Amino acid sequence: MSRRIVDISVALKAGIASDPPHMLPEIDYLDHHDTAPAMADYFGVGVDALPDGEYAAVEKVRISTHNGTHLDAPWHFFSTMNHALKEGGEPSWRIDEVPLEWCFQPGVKLDFRHFGDGYVVQPEDVEAELDRIGHALEPLEIVLVNTRAGSRYGEEDFIHAGCGMGKAATLWLLERGVRVTGTDGWSWDAPFSWTRERVRETGDAGLIWEGHRAGREIGYCHLEKLSNLDALPADGFQVACFPVKVHRGSAGWTRAVAILDGE
Repeated sequence: MSRRIVDISVALKAGIASDPPHMLPEIDYLDHHDTAPAMADYFGVGVDALPDGEYAAVEKVRISTHNGTHLDAPWHFFSTMNHALKEGGEPSWRIDEVPLEWCFQPGVKLDFRHFGDGYVVQPEDVEAELDRIGHALEPLEIVLVNTRAGSRYGEEDFIHAGCGMGKAATLWLLERGVRVTGTDGWSWDAPFSWTRERVRETGDAGLIWEGHRAGREIGYCHLEKLSNLDALPADGFQVACFPVKVHRGSAGWTRAVAILDGE
């Protein structure tokens, strides 16, 4: 049986509105002629001794582990995790401690594009969408949330676009054995600009990063800045999202893909 692979990652690209201004990646592109003089000097020859006066193309990047499509480790959310599973919890796992079994599992897509920007998804919204698509969650399935934000990647309003997952909705998934989730938004939570207004109105600091903070109760990972989720069916596919092994890191970049069986 043939397989079709759908790239659900974004390209790591400078010069677009992929993150808040203070977090934007920077990439310097050095072409074959840029690098030739240093290599020729190292070997004590002239640049003209190299084929066509060229050496190697290389890129120098200044990024965080949270630029581009990446997998967040429980350590990113809070210093301890699993307080709901064991008394006192335990130290949160770093990205190089996340079980690789979590990162290659059947996937299910929840289509929340109809929710307004800044909306905080609740458990009843998740249940309603699972009922609509006729899917019963299984432990370790990777749950992907398709929001409006995916259509705005690279645009000025990207970090303000789409809905986000609340603490209660996140815990609802985790209590059913889900351990990896994902979103095409900048954050698993509702955009900060919308949350800030709710905090100002209510004075409730518990609203800040509430979806992420669910990881304090049950450790989990999530993918951020996914892409092409609209090209996926509701289920019947697998997700592969192995993170780069950053020593003691809070996240790792990933070329996340969805794998669909063909005919």
